[in-house]
Amino acid sequence: MPKIEVNEEVFYTLAGRRWDTRDAFEEALTCAKAELDEDSDKSLPAAERTLKIELNDTNRPDLWATAGCARQLRIHNGGKRPEYPFFSRAGGAEKAGHKVLVEASVKGVRPYLAGFIAKGRAVTDAALRDMIQTQEKLSWNFGRKRRTISMGLYRIAIIQWPIIYKGVDPDAVSFVPLQWDVPLTLREILKQHPKGKEYGFIQEHEPVHPLLVDSKNAVLSYPPIINSADLGAVQVGDTDLFIELTGTDQPSVTLAASIMACDLADQGYIIEPVLVEYQYDTPFGRNVTTPFYFQEPVFCSLARVEKFLGEKLSADECLAALERMGVRAEKATATERGDTLELEGIRAWPPEYRNDFLHAADVVEDVMIGRTLGSFKPERPRDFTVGRLTPITYFSRRVKEILVGMGYQEMIYNYLGSRKDLVENMRGKGERIIRISNPMTENYEYARDSVLASLMQSESVSGHAVYPHRIFEVGKVAYRDSGENYGTSTRQYLGFVHAGTEANFNTASAALQTLFYYITREYEVAESADPRFIPGRAAAILYQGKKVGVFGEVHPELLENWGVTVPCIAAEIDLDALL
Repeated sequence: MPKIEVNEEVFYTLAGRRWDTRDAFEEALTCAKAELDEDSDKSLPAAERTLKIELNDTNRPDLWATAGCARQLRIHNGGKRPEYPFFSRAGGAEKAGHKVLVEASVKGVRPYLAGFIAKGRAVTDAALRDMIQTQEKLSWNFGRKRRTISMGLYRIAIIQWPIIYKGVDPDAVSFVPLQWDVPLTLREILKQHPKGKEYGFIQEHEPVHPLLVDSKNAVLSYPPIINSADLGAVQVGDTDLFIELTGTDQPSVTLAASIMACDLADQGYIIEPVLVEYQYDTPFGRNVTTPFYFQEPVFCSLARVEKFLGEKLSADECLAALERMGVRAEKATATERGDTLELEGIRAWPPEYRNDFLHAADVVEDVMIGRTLGSFKPERPRDFTVGRLTPITYFSRRVKEILVGMGYQEMIYNYLGSRKDLVENMRGKGERIIRISNPMTENYEYARDSVLASLMQSESVSGHAVYPHRIFEVGKVAYRDSGENYGTSTRQYLGFVHAGTEANFNTASAALQTLFYYITREYEVAESADPRFIPGRAAAILYQGKKVGVFGEVHPELLENWGVTVPCIAAEIDLDALL
């Protein structure tokens, strides 16, 4: 979980109060799902004392900074919900005094940008440290080690507007990067500069690399690697700053910019918007004035609040609780899917710095935290139950033991992934794959409908290991299923992959026979046209006349997609069906 180090004096000033005891402070931090990791050293001068706070909610990147965490405590403690008038909205005609032009050449590399101006006060040492910390937390944690989000800070005084964001030949452009004293080409930066060595994996295989320059072609930065040594060197005492973020997912980039803008506004900076003009279509249009509010409201019925919290609350009580979380809400009525009755409830808009309202349950959670857990009456359990493992868990453990005995190594993976990994690389069409309606990042945008993609991803980075490779996973998959009440089905699957020069259809058939012998199941095979396998070298697995899986030799095109250079056999079986 993210940990932040905050200046004690600055934090308490932004929070609007001090807490008398450590216990009281830790109790106050619960509204931000945070805890005090380390108290300040009281022997130090007040201005030098720091607090270390651990955040336990990965869906709230706005809390990963001094101003964001302090804001949540201040509002929850009765402070007024802040207003941020500098945000633009869809359909608005907001004007911006500065412009960034995004050329079509960067579309296939790192296509999205957001930015704004912060001015009106000099940057202090504590403020600069906090900006850098926020930059790193957002880029490293939320931005997946700068893959999907990176941030740059610049001094406006020496920038010639408009700024141009474009793609360039990495061997044809050079500049002096931060912490360096001679010019390097972009390619040389990746090989010689410490930041290039650390983050070069993001760009090194791309034919075109992104570059941010001003109207006189002076380099601001080489996203997401390093700023330039002149325009990109912010120092204590600077007053007017340009903050930009680039990345591969526009909502995530825009949200990160919103978080930074709100944090600086809370610290007394004047925020001025920047117009971003694209030469191509984006989810938010070709002209986007950032900071930009794009979040959608969520309706939650009072009946659902009562169902989740176990206590009947009025609409006014819910609104008061949400106000303490900084959430703007109003009374509303709506009809739920398949229901013709109007439901009394509330409609909530996420604050500008949040985008974690995916479902009515998220609104209920904020009602609960805003009202405080201590306000709910404790209730004794009414039912006596004895915990035990489910039959599928017992069966899955047995299958795992058998695969380990056959020489396979168990793997564990995320259940979410990108369309490229789950569909395109697997030669699929994605007819039954489930897309997350409001993903935090495109890398976790889809729920996997097969375990084979996860196994192939491991194999794609294992070429240095001695062959043969035998790996397996027993885990959940989910896919569209019109026969289920909610239109989806979640199943327990087994998948295994054997990579090596000796891997062929007979190898796969022998492994399958061994597995079914030890789980005491009889099976049959039938011809299969699964596009993941070589035609004529794959078979469907039938159990009691129904298809429960598939096995065979992996298709060469699929191997090429993953960069695997040796033959592979694979199998996938629905364990729920075998029960």
